[in-house]
Amino acid sequence: MNTIGSTRKQQQEKILVTSALPYANGSIHLGHLVEYIQTDIWVRVQKALGNTCTYVCADDAHGTAIMIRAEKEGISPEALIKKVKEEHEADFSGFLIDFDKYHSTHSEENRTLAEEIFLANYKQGAVIEKNVSQLYDPEKKMFLADRFVKGTCPKCQAKEQYGDNCEVCGATYEAKALIDPISVFSGAKPEEKSNLQLFFDLPKFEESLGAWLDSNSLQEEVANKLKEWFETGLKPWDISRESPYFGFEIPNYPGKYFYVWLDAPIGYIASFKAHCDETGAPEKFDEYWKPNSTAKVYHFIGKDIINFHGLFWPAMLKGANFRQPTAIFAHGFLTINGQKMSKSRGTFINARTYLNHLDPEYLRYYFASKLNASVEDLDLNLEDFMQRVNTDLINKYINIASRCARFIQNDFNGKLAAEMTDSGLTLYQSCYEEGLGIFEDYRAREFSRATRKIMQIADKANQFIDAEKPWLTIKADETKAQAHQVCTLGINLFRLITNYLSPILPVTSCKVADFLNLPEKSWGLTCAHSPLLNTQIKPYEPLMRRIEKKQIEAMVDDSKADFQSKGNEASSKTKSKKEKQSKKNNVTAEPLGEINIQDLQKIDLRIGKIISAEAVEGADKLLKLKVDVGDENRQIFAGIKSAYSPDQLVGKHTLVVANLAPRKMKFGLSEGMLLAAGPGGEDIWLLSPEPNSHKDNESKVKAGMKVK
Repeated sequence: MNTIGSTRKQQQEKILVTSALPYANGSIHLGHLVEYIQTDIWVRVQKALGNTCTYVCADDAHGTAIMIRAEKEGISPEALIKKVKEEHEADFSGFLIDFDKYHSTHSEENRTLAEEIFLANYKQGAVIEKNVSQLYDPEKKMFLADRFVKGTCPKCQAKEQYGDNCEVCGATYEAKALIDPISVFSGAKPEEKSNLQLFFDLPKFEESLGAWLDSNSLQEEVANKLKEWFETGLKPWDISRESPYFGFEIPNYPGKYFYVWLDAPIGYIASFKAHCDETGAPEKFDEYWKPNSTAKVYHFIGKDIINFHGLFWPAMLKGANFRQPTAIFAHGFLTINGQKMSKSRGTFINARTYLNHLDPEYLRYYFASKLNASVEDLDLNLEDFMQRVNTDLINKYINIASRCARFIQNDFNGKLAAEMTDSGLTLYQSCYEEGLGIFEDYRAREFSRATRKIMQIADKANQFIDAEKPWLTIKADETKAQAHQVCTLGINLFRLITNYLSPILPVTSCKVADFLNLPEKSWGLTCAHSPLLNTQIKPYEPLMRRIEKKQIEAMVDDSKADFQSKGNEASSKTKSKKEKQSKKNNVTAEPLGEINIQDLQKIDLRIGKIISAEAVEGADKLLKLKVDVGDENRQIFAGIKSAYSPDQLVGKHTLVVANLAPRKMKFGLSEGMLLAAGPGGEDIWLLSPEPNSHKDNESKVKAGMKVK
């Protein structure tokens, strides 16, 4: 019997791994899954290498957004987070994400640990009190969190935006910066009042954080970015919020609650604590989280939350005498077809929508083929996705088994040969030896490099089979044994490739184990040390199927339909509101929607009054106008700078297309279109503001004169 090489052994490590906590206010989408798939593959690799590796996560379940959504749905915040957690866990399971414990930040473990970490920092002077100016609802007699204030975005003038960020242009700001802010509770205009808040004294940890950033615990580009914070000086971090707030009340400060970003990362520790208690090993907790721990702790996160994890989190842990993470691994964002995910284009794809149409292992493989250890963004090109899966997994990998198993089953009763040729054994040994480098690539998070090497092995296997032509040699008695050995080598190379792909394709690897009559847990660094020879395998059944273009099209269509369904629901509410307003003004107000020349009769034309006008920095022709169109004020960008200066326009009337779809421009959102007469340049004519002048204006227009 052929045997090769020697088995490799390594010292076992104790490792705890976490992914960022998904917020319990929405569904899991493909952008989220980049991180969880990356982490899950890495954890499976660690386990395959023989390490004790525990993977925990939890729903981030606190904050005002949770309260607002629960109120809209007419349920309690507790009922909402329970429902969302069940949805999240089902989606993660569907994508084969194998957590050892999936918990919630709204747990007793997290409450206890949050209080412990807070009080430890408080006792050593790392928590300071400070009076700050906050918005206050004079009718409800309460201070307002950012999400309890709505108004017009100070950047793009979009209406009905929350006090922390604009959902239209993405700008972030303080609630006090909103234009015409109101309280979501009473509709009253908020007042500014002084209020006591708690701050974590981040500057107190400047020296230790400097050492932390130089400790190689972060990717170089991430560490360099965080060092910019030191250039302007570290600032205390606000860690308290006023009631009402869904979260944990702060000890000794009634009516004040931990800001969600304080107890959320503590959820990593709480999830592990729950896991230790549930598995009957509570003593393991200290092994991982005390300062002298020899265990490793790794966080996988997106680059958008690196400030919290790279500065606040290690400082907070140090202040409470907990160990700091061994390393934090940040990744970039997901784009689809080279663009930001879009609901209207159907490329904002939820996890469940994908699972309704496609195999989760396809996406796991595609992400792996693109992921590396950098923080660069990853693009999911749907055409490339289909081609990559069909070429690599079907044409190269699965093809090896399907073409060889048929001969083994039909001509040799499903039994592998007792030996392989010398050339076959040499090829097998070289491919086996490449496994060490492949697993090292995995450990270094260079997944794309690992998959390239795996597909190179698949190419070698197919080339060998093509060169040996078993479909011909099996026909002659004198060469039938040779065909048997070639197909046996093919099956063994398929086994090797499966071993290397098993962290990415856990379901397929289980199917292959069954096909080859192997134990289910038969994958790892030292597995396949010796080839399978003289053993019985089962009849081959298809292990994967090609992706059809119609599957992707159906997935995109379903994503669009989901968006349109929600949009129609919101539109009906908007329409109802506008209809009520238009009755007051005796104006028919159609809902916003795109139109074309065939729908000319549907155009909603209104006389609007220009309230304000200003030049647009960086634009040669544009002016930014605020126009009163009867039932609301609109922001409109118009290319009339060549004819009018801003101060000439205030008070003038103009004709406006009021039901043109809003357009997001480089300079902000344009919510309509101005109509003007004239050939352009300086000859652009708007309506006159003077009363009873329309007849005079009409005669001037007919004469080719500019209306003043």
